[in-house]
Amino acid sequence: MIGTLKTYVNAVDAINYRLGRIVMYGIFVMMGILMWSSVSKTFFVPSLWTLEMAQFAMVAYYVLGGPYSIQLGANVRMDLLYGDWTPRRKAWTDAFTVLFLIFYLVVLLWGGIDSTIYSFKYGGERSPTAWRPYLWPIKVIMCIGIFLMLLQSVSELFKDILRLKGEDI
Repeated sequence: MIGTLKTYVNAVDAINYRLGRIVMYGIFVMMGILMWSSVSKTFFVPSLWTLEMAQFAMVAYYVLGGPYSIQLGANVRMDLLYGDWTPRRKAWTDAFTVLFLIFYLVVLLWGGIDSTIYSFKYGGERSPTAWRPYLWPIKVIMCIGIFLMLLQSVSELFKDILRLKGEDI
């Protein structure tokens, strides 16, 4: 069983690490879109697509980068008490609290899949803005990101279990 947990942790961590390293360059995509927005408003005709495209890029950056952030431990913690605890007590606390995150992500994924199916079912849901882009691409990206975050959260749970058993991770 311990071997299975370690295999899962290594596989999920490898996928999310590689994807996170790629996605972190999405900030430059967003900067390019917003720079074009500024240039086009100043020198040319303002573009209709730039603001919404920057929002979509930000969603992809945030949602696909979340699992990488969790893996690196870059998420925000309240260290008022946690910082002074022993590694074993931290593992117990993290193993308990990650269950709430897993529940939340399952509910979020369920709603995301339902919303994505709605987008496909009714002839391609579109944004009500002047640009009117299809919404299914960003909804699919969100579902993938939430699913990867769920996998990473389970990986973190398994890491805590392995720490409690005294195993090397």
